[in-house]
Amino acid sequence: MVEPGPWIEGYVRAWNSNDPDDIAALFTEDAVYYTEPYSSPWQGRDDIVSQWLGRQDKPGEAEFEWHPVSVADDVSVIQGVTTYPDKTYSNLWVIRFVPDGRCREFTEWWMRHDSK
Repeated sequence: MVEPGPWIEGYVRAWNSNDPDDIAALFTEDAVYYTEPYSSPWQGRDDIVSQWLGRQDKPGEAEFEWHPVSVADDVSVIQGVTTYPDKTYSNLWVIRFVPDGRCREFTEWWMRHDSK
C-alpha cells in the first residue's frame, strides 16, 4: 500500500518551489492530471510540468491542510483546504499510485468558499 503523506509533502514542495524537477518527480511518464473531474486531462509528465508552470502560484502564497478520507492499495482520496490571502478552497483529490509512490492519475475537485 502506498501511503499518501510523502507524495502530498512532495506536491506541496513542488507547489511552493515551482521547480520542474520537483513537479516531474511526482508523476509517472504517462500520468494524467485532471484539473477538474470531467475536463480533458494534462497527459504525460512533460505536459503536466508545462501546464503546472503555466498556472503556478507564487511560492508560499497558499497554505494547505489535508486529511485522508480513504487509503487503499493504489488509490487515496484526500480532503483538503487551500487558503490564499484573499480566498479559500475546499479540495477533494483522488490520487492513483504506482508501487514506487509516484502518481499515475490525479483528479482534483475544488470549490471556492463564499467570501462573506
